Amino acid sequence: MPSTSNKPPQITQSLLDFIAKSPTQFHATQNLVAMFIDAGFEHLEEGNDWSFTPGKAYVVTRNDSSIIAFRLGSDINRGIKMVGAHTDSPCLKIKPNPDFKKHGYNQLGVQVYGGVLLHPWLDRDLSIAGRVSGIDKQGELFTQLIDFEDPVALIPNLAIHLNRGVNDSSTINPQTQMPLILSQGEQKKFKDLLLEYCDANAERVLDFELACYDCQTPSFVGLNKEFIASARLDNLLSCFVAAQALIESANKDQQHTSMYVSTDHEEVGSASACGAQGPFLRSVLERITDNPAQLTQIVGRSTLISCDNAHGIHPNYADKHDENHGPVLNQGPVIKINASQRYASNSISSAKFQQICEKAKVPVQTFVTRADMGCGSTIGPITASELGIETLDIGVPQWAMHSIRETAGSQDIVYLLTALTEFYAD
Repeated sequence: MPSTSNKPPQITQSLLDFIAKSPTQFHATQNLVAMFIDAGFEHLEEGNDWSFTPGKAYVVTRNDSSIIAFRLGSDINRGIKMVGAHTDSPCLKIKPNPDFKKHGYNQLGVQVYGGVLLHPWLDRDLSIAGRVSGIDKQGELFTQLIDFEDPVALIPNLAIHLNRGVNDSSTINPQTQMPLILSQGEQKKFKDLLLEYCDANAERVLDFELACYDCQTPSFVGLNKEFIASARLDNLLSCFVAAQALIESANKDQQHTSMYVSTDHEEVGSASACGAQGPFLRSVLERITDNPAQLTQIVGRSTLISCDNAHGIHPNYADKHDENHGPVLNQGPVIKINASQRYASNSISSAKFQQICEKAKVPVQTFVTRADMGCGSTIGPITASELGIETLDIGVPQWAMHSIRETAGSQDIVYLLTALTEFYAD
């Protein structure tokens, strides 16, 4: 019998641990801040005055869901090396007034966030997490993160006996067929139920931003543990690995500035105060430079790597890929290219990354979608058009993007960390 005792890479296990404790973008951001603070980064508040020291490192958040961390080089005019990702993932979000009852079952209405593959959400043990705001016992406004942790909801499939054609073709109506089932019998209103998960000082919940998530923990899969399976690999994988790369690339004599950016709302277009199309990144850049002219010069000497997972070739659906551009799991990060600028890579930024990978002894691949198919996008083109910065789109290959459980290669995490650390430190 083949051995299954292969020891997985430690960085990959750390990634899975991070995802397990990050059920929403709010929790992911909180955990990323903790990583940076543990590594010696100073936590800044947007509403306060800032002062900087070359060689020191800083971290700042917006909306509890977007984060920027940076290490100032000895000469800011040498340019900034940035890696960008996004903290949000496609999911089901609880509606503001979600309560309703049918045939004795207490249910919650949901909204679809992003381009969700709906079928995999059926027959899963679901929990609920996110941000809650309300009034405490002193009459003051409070905001906190909560996590039900236990499986408290489900969306059952309809038996095949009542839906004989389901394996031939099937559509799902998110309004009528995706509401959560919570319980039977008498049940508190959802806002009252939330108080049980808030601090003891909480008096009343006014509003919330809550999402469902799968209780199944991330895991290694495959006879030799070649793969990882988890929710939210798109794009918490990139968030975690890029943050770790910035931390590991510390160099006291570094002249250039290194920056990490993970923003919210990429899955719905990035047009928000804390999204990549919003002012967060530019506002931070303006505060670490002296004037607009200097910022323009610095951007002209800077590079952004937009890091967001790529479509690995699926052996059961190989015809969905261009035959010369089908990335394989565990064979290195992928440069993503699109003639219509859905990805921001060009020949210069691509060549620079290939050179970095050669130096780091990391294999590299290329993805181009079929000419007869559409293409997704990333924060890369958005940030490039907002700042005018040279940009490259990359990511590790994965399967089942936007499913409740996605798959990537365990060795690709090592490859990506090695490449991004080389990019920051070079």
